[in-house]
Amino acid sequence: MILTATFLSAFAGAALVLLLPECMAGLAKWIALAAALVGLGFASAAFVGYDNAGPHFQFLTTIPWIPQLGISFFTGADGISIVMLVLTGVIAVTGTLFSWNVIRRPRAFFAFFLTIIGGVYGVFQSFDLFLLFVFYEIVIIPKYFLIAAWGSTNREYGAMKLTMYSVAGSALVLLVMIATYAASGAHSFDLFTLADPARAHFAPGFQAWAFPVMFVGFGVLAGLWPLHTWAPTGHVAAPTAVSMLLAGVVMKLGSYSALRVAMTLFPAGLDQWRVPIAVLATAGIVLGALVALAQKDLKFTVGYSSIAHMGFVLLGLMTLNLAGLTGSVLQMFSHGIIGGLLFAVVGRMIYDRTHTRDIAELGQMNLTKALPFAAFTFTVASVASMGLPGFSGFIAEFTILSGSWRSLPWLLIPVGIGVVVTVAFTLCALQRTFFASDESSAPAPTLDPITFPEKLGAVILIASTVFVGLFPSILLDPILRSFGSPLMHGIFR
Repeated sequence: MILTATFLSAFAGAALVLLLPECMAGLAKWIALAAALVGLGFASAAFVGYDNAGPHFQFLTTIPWIPQLGISFFTGADGISIVMLVLTGVIAVTGTLFSWNVIRRPRAFFAFFLTIIGGVYGVFQSFDLFLLFVFYEIVIIPKYFLIAAWGSTNREYGAMKLTMYSVAGSALVLLVMIATYAASGAHSFDLFTLADPARAHFAPGFQAWAFPVMFVGFGVLAGLWPLHTWAPTGHVAAPTAVSMLLAGVVMKLGSYSALRVAMTLFPAGLDQWRVPIAVLATAGIVLGALVALAQKDLKFTVGYSSIAHMGFVLLGLMTLNLAGLTGSVLQMFSHGIIGGLLFAVVGRMIYDRTHTRDIAELGQMNLTKALPFAAFTFTVASVASMGLPGFSGFIAEFTILSGSWRSLPWLLIPVGIGVVVTVAFTLCALQRTFFASDESSAPAPTLDPITFPEKLGAVILIASTVFVGLFPSILLDPILRSFGSPLMHGIFR
């Protein structure tokens, strides 16, 4: 039960934090870090122990839960799940490090934070549709309280908008989930059973409406255009660690679940709707980049860049070939790391010290001298975000574009425009924030130095994207192995 230990460690950490007496509230961050490290340790052990030459699905655990309804505690992992679990562990640890300065109600903050982590771990290993939905829902409510109580700009509006969009998407998923159970005739929520035509049957007419409704329901959380507006607003309002969670793993819940559930269960519906969804994904790439280019708030720039990068994830899913699908999963990991790093720099290293995110104001502060480590880290993150060779984003976007060329070549012109605009807004944000002033003459304000936990968190994230960029096969091997499983055969065209 090595996978079960990942979310149990997070939930146990949340419970322990809440049980701390008020006089020991300062220990909350240490307990949260310990829980995050334990979860990462178990996820890493599963990654190392995953046999690429063995069965497609490993570490399986099945315990009857509500047998009268065919519901069981059914968890396990293929290569895709393993990669997502490791990503969750990395974001959990680094998010805790970047929350080391939380002094207002730290017990509640870290309890909510760890609860989200536990829910994310659960989604990435669930192979019972009902169980997956339960973990999916666990993630929603803590996000509201973390943003509304510890956020900044328009925090209540941002928290409520994010929550309402999430609940609306979940309602669509729930509707299709109930209809799927009733229509299958299998009396089971087991994804393997539901995906097996010999044990469950879904008529083409049923799939024609079930697939788009479920995909859009999950796609809301993945930033599917035009249902994406919660994301930049939520990112800007959220405290740093929550922004890291949203960009790093929460948005990936939507794209992962769309692949794992909607695309797997409803291949006939997928055939009918893949082109419209690919067009929406491309719109997200282009329009997300254009809106990011027009922003004056640095965090909004990073927020809209997340929409553009998640557009690549959704486009890769709609290629329905091995290159595009593999690149999509790798992009989930890559954007999780790079997006988390960008929000960490903007939110904690810059905004918490300067109390402004206005790019013009920041450009006059000579931040390269006042915060040299922040300037270096943002530069590295920007280069990685542009998808330059040597970083994880390069191989991810390259494989997505390769897959798109084979199945959707007519979309590559607007996608190419989006890539160019992405480079433009990234370079503009970098230059206008850190290199606009004359370093030799502009006075540098006295700001709190970057702390050791922040430096450690940044180093972990930078090392992750560089390591995967230089040795992508370490993730590509298990991902490719997963797409060879019988569960995935129905999505290839």
